[in-house]
Amino acid sequence: MRKFIFKLHLWASITLSPFILVFAVTGCFMAFEPELDHLLHANLSYVHPAGKPLSIAAINDIVHKSYPHDTIASYNLSVSADISYQVYTNNRAIYIDQYSGKLLGTMLKQDFWNKAQQNIHQLHLRLAFYDKHDTGKSIMSWVGVAMLFILPSGLILWWKQKRIAVRPGSRSRPFWFDLHNTVGVFAFLFIMVSVVTGVMIGFENTTSPLLYKITGSKPSEWPDVKIIADAAKKQISPDSALQIATNALPGVTPFNINVPGPTDAYMMRCRYPEDLTPGGRSMVILDPYSGKVLFAEGSRMAPAGTRLRNLNRAIHTGDIFGLSSKFFGLLVCLALIVQITSGLRMWWLRKFKKPAPKTINK
Repeated sequence: MRKFIFKLHLWASITLSPFILVFAVTGCFMAFEPELDHLLHANLSYVHPAGKPLSIAAINDIVHKSYPHDTIASYNLSVSADISYQVYTNNRAIYIDQYSGKLLGTMLKQDFWNKAQQNIHQLHLRLAFYDKHDTGKSIMSWVGVAMLFILPSGLILWWKQKRIAVRPGSRSRPFWFDLHNTVGVFAFLFIMVSVVTGVMIGFENTTSPLLYKITGSKPSEWPDVKIIADAAKKQISPDSALQIATNALPGVTPFNINVPGPTDAYMMRCRYPEDLTPGGRSMVILDPYSGKVLFAEGSRMAPAGTRLRNLNRAIHTGDIFGLSSKFFGLLVCLALIVQITSGLRMWWLRKFKKPAPKTINK
């Protein structure tokens, strides 16, 4: 049985190693997407907090004065005091110091990092392979399922010797063997958690209904928003819309707000202090003329199934505890790279190592 498990572990790992490496390498970058973006665009991203941020109305006037022919589509209000606001128009992304009103710069199109970031994300999710059946996502999801067998089989093989240290002075295959065992046993639980949460995301069409069924809850129904344009009425200001949103969900910080057209609603993405996911998990939708709340769902009071889905994603992405858990996620990805590298090296030395020359006694 142990020999069978060894063969299963070996050949499954060798076959799937390219895909697992894709998971691990892309995951290293994805763990710090916002931080890397700010670092690589430091002149546009960082500001010095100085008092209270300007109102959206004031920022609107500054942008229109500098770019009178642009139409503002949305505002991105940073929840970090030292990160700039962004204003998105039909032509550009404008970075602005929310304290002084100084325009820090613009981005007319995606630069190299933005394109690379998008490609890395899609490579992790679906091998950057698009078709109507989303074949790439299916492949990566099933690789995750296979890892649920590879990891326990490795633990079973380790159990016989229970080695948790690299022998001093070990070289060649013994060194890689010790490294593989040591990193594998210490990182096992954390890699397993990452794989399980990733598989749940990969098969979310199946796992999400299951979470709602287990918790006896149902996903919230989004309203069928139909806004009737009324030339006699004026839309409420973005600042007023933000105030209504914070009243609808006490404790949230709205960070993204659209500028609605005549028949569009205000849609505001929000975050609670404990919600460290960059995209937020709370939403408020308003009638732009009356200010009536058409929909409001906060991550604290969302249906139980929704909260479990959010928790699963936060664990997988490393957002659950902020920067500390992101570094931990990075270590998990690096551990996976070490496991694949050391495993392949052991196999290579075993299969292609030249036998020692025979000595002839005269």
